[in-house]
Amino acid sequence: MKTQLYLFLILIITLLIAGCNSGSDQSIDSPPNIVIIFLDDAGFDDFQPFAETRYPTPNVLRLTEEGRRFQNFYVPSAVCSASRAALLTGTYPERSGMVGAHGPRQRGLDPDFVTMGEMLQQRGYVTGAFGKWHLGDQEETRMHVRGFDESAGIMYSNDMWADHPEAPEYWGQWPLQYWENGEVVIDSVTAEHQTLFTTWITEDSVDFINRNSDRPFFLYVPHPQPHVPLFVSDKFEGKSGTGLYGDVIMELDWSVGEIINALEQNGVRDNTMVIFTSDNGPWLSYANHSGKTPFREGKGTSFDGGIRSPLVVSYPNGIENRDLSHQTFFSIDLMPTVAGLTGADLPDYEIDGKDVWDLIAGIPDAVNPQDYYAFAFVNDFHGVMSGDGKWKLHLPHNYRTSPVGGRDGQPGIYQHADIELSLYDMVHDPHEKVNVIDEYPEIARQLIEFANEHNRKFFEGEE
Repeated sequence: MKTQLYLFLILIITLLIAGCNSGSDQSIDSPPNIVIIFLDDAGFDDFQPFAETRYPTPNVLRLTEEGRRFQNFYVPSAVCSASRAALLTGTYPERSGMVGAHGPRQRGLDPDFVTMGEMLQQRGYVTGAFGKWHLGDQEETRMHVRGFDESAGIMYSNDMWADHPEAPEYWGQWPLQYWENGEVVIDSVTAEHQTLFTTWITEDSVDFINRNSDRPFFLYVPHPQPHVPLFVSDKFEGKSGTGLYGDVIMELDWSVGEIINALEQNGVRDNTMVIFTSDNGPWLSYANHSGKTPFREGKGTSFDGGIRSPLVVSYPNGIENRDLSHQTFFSIDLMPTVAGLTGADLPDYEIDGKDVWDLIAGIPDAVNPQDYYAFAFVNDFHGVMSGDGKWKLHLPHNYRTSPVGGRDGQPGIYQHADIELSLYDMVHDPHEKVNVIDEYPEIARQLIEFANEHNRKFFEGEE
């Protein structure tokens, strides 16, 4: 009798263990959905609660309340193609070769570099990209063959067209086309079409969620706005009361709300990580058609006005600590972080990003695994930042500054300046005003060593 009871208890324990293991397997089999909303040239202070704006942005505010707001998030280069490649490949632009802003008919990202879309496809995700690609305009580099099952949008910036205020005859050689799933559906985009871009992108995104909510999905939403030329639909024209730029921001905020609502209505909001940010800072030469940043300079520079972007990460199932974060990390870290969350395999070559999930989730005493971060513009190496974000070293370089701003879509005039070897205390001087290199020689020496190592590896061809 005792033997039978003993065997019965063993059976019960075995079944309980199996049940627990089954639940664990189920969680592995149900990885989070990933949504990345990537704006173009948005300013750090364009949305609440990053700043007190003169127009409402309730949906970004809501997203922040359901997640975490990050004060110290960076991109490694403040220009379109370089920033997008860094996000989607986890590599520095100097590794991938995606520097600057690639124009019409340029090859773009080498297919040897795996995109986040391709990585997640291999994990069994259905993937969609709707908006501005800007990572190649050749048969082997367009978004429908670079990891996205569904796609729609433009292949490069919305100002690369015949109505460009500078050299329109040059840009007019290549009509701005609108693509859907590898086919051109609008051969030459007009201003009227551009007023509908945000609406079309939002509708495609919502439709994608509605049709794929029963399986893991990756939705990439790289809006062309608020990059100039600014366009807004009739439903938001004049709504901000602050001019066209405010109208555009309000429509982008509406788009965020439509995507969140679709996630909720399909019952997948809790198991979806939503990432909201911008590719770089504002294009200051366009003055009233550009965003605002509290930091030094803007797009096209390696000061914080160019490379520091607003970031919100919301993932109800994974992020409980919903406070403001001052942890520092770069966009190159998002691909390995997503890989860790989803169980996807990273490519078998070296990438530059590292998994920073503990920083994003707000794990107590989490430490950034990076020794340093590098920043550059086009082919010029500008400097490094300590992995904890406390110190920033600028190498001597020339940069554009103090624009005489244009008005209503016309570009202004930049001046140029030089910066000497400079060290900034980013905790006490986030505006990069006071060079403290003489006061902290040991810190400067360490960052110079990191800069020399990075320069040898990427810019002097010794990798």
